Amino acid sequence: MNQTSEFRSPRDSDGHGTHTASIAAGRYVYPASTLGYARGLAAGMAPKARLAVYKVCWTAGCYDSDILAAFDAAVADGVDVISLSVGGVVVPYYLDAIAIGAFGAMDRGIFVSASAGNGGPGALTVTNVAPWVTTVGAGTLDRDFPADVKLGNGKVIPGMSVYSGPGLAPGKTYPLVYAGTQAGDGYSSSLCLEGSLDPKFVAGKIVMCDRGINSRAAKGEVVKKAGGIGMILANGVFDGEGLVADCHVLPATAVGATSGEEIRRYISSAKPNSPPPTATIVFKGTRLGVKPAPVVASFSARGPNPESPEILKPDLVAPGLNILAAWPDKVSPSTTEFNILSGTSMACPHVSGLAALLKAAHPEWSPAAIKSAFMTTAYTVDNRGETMLDESTGNSSTVMDFGSGHVHPQKAMDPGLVYDLTTFDYVDFLCNSNYTEQNIKVVTRRAGHSGNLNYPSMAVVFQQYGIKQKMSTHFIRTVTNVGDGESVYSARVVAPAGMAATVKPEKLVFRRVGQKLNFLVRVQTRVAKLAPGGSVMKSGFIVWSDGKHNVTSPIVVTLQQPL
Repeated sequence: MNQTSEFRSPRDSDGHGTHTASIAAGRYVYPASTLGYARGLAAGMAPKARLAVYKVCWTAGCYDSDILAAFDAAVADGVDVISLSVGGVVVPYYLDAIAIGAFGAMDRGIFVSASAGNGGPGALTVTNVAPWVTTVGAGTLDRDFPADVKLGNGKVIPGMSVYSGPGLAPGKTYPLVYAGTQAGDGYSSSLCLEGSLDPKFVAGKIVMCDRGINSRAAKGEVVKKAGGIGMILANGVFDGEGLVADCHVLPATAVGATSGEEIRRYISSAKPNSPPPTATIVFKGTRLGVKPAPVVASFSARGPNPESPEILKPDLVAPGLNILAAWPDKVSPSTTEFNILSGTSMACPHVSGLAALLKAAHPEWSPAAIKSAFMTTAYTVDNRGETMLDESTGNSSTVMDFGSGHVHPQKAMDPGLVYDLTTFDYVDFLCNSNYTEQNIKVVTRRAGHSGNLNYPSMAVVFQQYGIKQKMSTHFIRTVTNVGDGESVYSARVVAPAGMAATVKPEKLVFRRVGQKLNFLVRVQTRVAKLAPGGSVMKSGFIVWSDGKHNVTSPIVVTLQQPL
């Protein structure tokens, strides 16, 4: 560790841990704001829960040995929930320290939630995919911080920022340049990397920089050091249209990929004898009641699950974009007790705190029951009454983006039915996933059809080998009644498009709380015309309803054509 900048204790010298911990269990604070933005009453999900913190990350990285030691310490201390805003690459479970540590915690009845990762919007980017972990992606709130770019030609480009220092002079526009067009190393300067900008080129101007390599706030520092008076931060094609608000050291705003392209065109279209390109940035503060919301954040990692395709991941999404939470002293921006950050790191502790509330309300529930309550009551419809959008494209999102949907805390308290699982079910899952006895021992510390894990979502991958025109599979599930003692649930199945899906029985008649009943879902499909190596994903769902509770599970079918 670096003794000059880090503490050999759980004390935070970075900000990430303070922020995530306060989302899970921060007490009520009023007024809370970041530099005047998002002003109001702040509270964590479980404000009266007690918090234990185990530091696993240092400037040099997050070591497997520290992660395993933290899990063991937390289990020994008797915690109820472990929240892990940490992730790495996906590897088999017996090589995955988080999966191994989380299995031991689950075996002791501890709920483990982890961030899905910020590698979106590409497919197969989701991390922390073990079925005994609740994997949380990120959605938006109905609040944002508009900071628009007004170009010299009158065009207004939407942007976002939480800058609060001295603004640009109202009604005045300033010379506008794209950092990538200065003489020299165009690549480094386009990204506004340290030392890449020529003061002669940028002094007194608003500078447009591309996202990538160094942090977004660091680019602003580079521009300011070179004499620039403002910055426009443009998304790359892969970032899409998702906007993240940052605290900047100079007037700055973030714009989407298409907007960035439009500004570049405006700059490059200037003729030698015509007026030079100009712009200004107009900061509009905090806006509430934004529609549509929630939207799946563009950075939120996506399925399918690279390690176990028959387990849908992420499990669900929670608020993770522009989240206000606590911030330590003497960490930049050091002028505030709160900061606004974005990431699945922020989404995960929302679910962790809610899990503490569920555990308090239902002390007898297992980690799998708590996860099931979140998943089967999640919603997929936004505040316009339409399917949640994908921020990166502006199109409708899918189960690969949001899993079962967006967490709904109140409904999760009373889900009606839960899909429960024991340690032995997970051991069977590993056996059926063709893990060797030695591999399984590494994960479970004990000896011992993966699609039939009693999971609250149902997913299958069909490989289109040979000449079979029809393909079918079935899912056997067991639900436990945690609602009303005497209740009758009827099934409604919406099959994936072009496929057939049936359920037997179509009614589940419960006589008492705690009673378990089985059902079987059969899915049939025909071979699809696909190019070699191609695939197609279709989704439907099954809902069990007793008139009071709706217990919803996605049904996901992927057809793959071998190369």
